Amino acid sequence: NTDNPLAYPYGLVKAAYKKETQPRVFLTGRGGLLPKEAGFVHLIGLAKLCVCEVSFRANGLRGEVPGVGLKDFVTQAANAEMVTACDRYIVL
Repeated sequence: NTDNPLAYPYGLVKAAYKKETQPRVFLTGRGGLLPKEAGFVHLIGLAKLCVCEVSFRANGLRGEVPGVGLKDFVTQAANAEMVTACDRYIVL
C-alpha cells in the first residue's frame, strides 16, 4: 500500500532500462487508471507503453495519454503476444 501507485512499477522499469533492455508495460483493469497519475510521465521513454482500450474506457477515461499513441491502445490479444515475446514478465 502506497501513496504513489507508480513507485514500484517505475522502479522496475527504471532498473530494466538501466540494464539496456526495452521494458514493456501493459496497463489493464484498474491499471488503466495509472495514466492519470502525475508520475506516469516519468515512464515515457523508459518503456514501451500500452493500455488496454477496454479497461481504459471501462474506468471512465477518455482522450489522449502522454507517451501512448493511438496504436498503443490495444486488446488483451496484444497483451498475450507481448507475454509470448518476452523472456520474463511481472504481473502487478
